[in-house]
Amino acid sequence: MGRTTSIPRDPCAVALLRGGDRAAVTVAVLGLHLRGAVEAGRPGTLRKTVAGSAEPFRNPLEKAVRTGLYRPAGPWELPARAVVRRALARLRAELAAQGLLRSLPPGRTRAARRALAQLRERRPLPEAPDGLPEEEVLLAVALYGERALTALVPRFAREAGLTGRGALADEGRFPFGRGNDLRRLYDYEDLTGWDGDGDDHGHSHGGGTHGGHDHGGHDYGGGCGGGGGFD
Repeated sequence: MGRTTSIPRDPCAVALLRGGDRAAVTVAVLGLHLRGAVEAGRPGTLRKTVAGSAEPFRNPLEKAVRTGLYRPAGPWELPARAVVRRALARLRAELAAQGLLRSLPPGRTRAARRALAQLRERRPLPEAPDGLPEEEVLLAVALYGERALTALVPRFAREAGLTGRGALADEGRFPFGRGNDLRRLYDYEDLTGWDGDGDDHGHSHGGGTHGGHDHGGHDYGGGCGGGGGFD
């Protein structure tokens, strides 16, 4: 019998399958923020909070991101920091071992595309953060990228540079490489039918607005100061 493949439960892994490294780091950043360990710094940057969080990290990528913020950074910088880069490499290796990623051409396997589509069917994009537990917020962002950030944690996403200018990569348009790897990406699109929007459905995300949201007692779109919202 052939090996069966299921989608990982870790939202960071789901995000990497949908949108690549940047998407996975975005989910890790948001997970840390929702627990008070990371906040927006100067416009478009992230920084560790002074107190941090006493809770254990959900996964190795969260730990790597927190460590990687030894000094403030924009979300586009974090994937290149050594500790984060190594954690992403390990996550990609795990997904490849599960039959969800391939290296040549780089991209999702058919099993991964099918599993992502099934997960989206079961979990449509939430319209608001009201009553959503943190894990559901993270999974929504893992599956829908900037649209979920805009709907659920708009203010933090905007202030931290997770949406707006530079957010193209998290929409899954270039999830597995660009620049010198662009030709291989085109090969990947041709071979898999991937539409380039990270949805595998052939529809575009369109423009993307930036709003704000609340999480739990926090405003998902609110500021990064004290608790009070997903933001």
